[in-house]
Amino acid sequence: MSQFFQIHPENPQVRLIRQAVDFIREGGVVVYPTDSSYAIGCQIGEKSAMDRIRQIRRLSPDHNFTLIGRSLSELSAFIKLDNQSYRLIRSLTPGPYTFILKATKLVPKRLMHAKRKTIGVRIPDNQVALDLLEELNEPLLSSTMMLPGEDTPMMDPYEMNQIIGHAVDLIIDGGYCGYEPTSVIDLSEDPAIVRRVGKGDVGLFEQ
Repeated sequence: MSQFFQIHPENPQVRLIRQAVDFIREGGVVVYPTDSSYAIGCQIGEKSAMDRIRQIRRLSPDHNFTLIGRSLSELSAFIKLDNQSYRLIRSLTPGPYTFILKATKLVPKRLMHAKRKTIGVRIPDNQVALDLLEELNEPLLSSTMMLPGEDTPMMDPYEMNQIIGHAVDLIIDGGYCGYEPTSVIDLSEDPAIVRRVGKGDVGLFEQ
C-alpha cells in the first residue's frame, strides 16, 4: 500500500513536503491536491513512473500530459511562447487552467501529444502543490486523478487509498479541493481553442 500524508492545505508541514518530494525524486508516483481537483504526478524523466500513470488511468498514446510549474518563467523552457500567449497565461495564472502549446526540444517525445508535438502546462493556485514544486525545484509531470470510464476526478483521498493505494507510492490528503478539472485552452492553434470547459472561466475565449 501507498504512504498516506495529511498535509495542512494552508500551512503545509515542511517535513512532510520534503518527504513527499523524496518519493518523487526516487521515481515514485504521487497523488496530490491542486486548485481544481486532485492530480497524479511524477518526475519528468521517470519513464517507468509515467507508464504507471498511463496504466492507472488507461491513457491513450495521444493523451496530453501536463507540466505543473511554479511560474511561467520556469515552464517557458519547455514551450514555444509568443508575446500574446505569454501575456494571456500571465493574466490567468496561477489558476485552474491548462494551456496547450508547441513543445520545445527539452520535452521528451514520450510526453508530447504523439501527432501534434504539444504539451500542456499549468500553474496551480494551491499551497501544497506550490510547496512541492518549490522543494522539487522543477516542473512535475502530471495528469488529473480520474479513473478510467469516469468523467469527474476523484475527490476523497481515503477512497483513493482504498482503490489505487496499491498502484501509487504516496497519497497526499490536502483537504477538499473540488471535483472540476481545469479548463484546457489550446494556444497551439490560432485562434485559441477551448478543448475542455472546467473550473476556469472560458468567457474570454468564446466567440
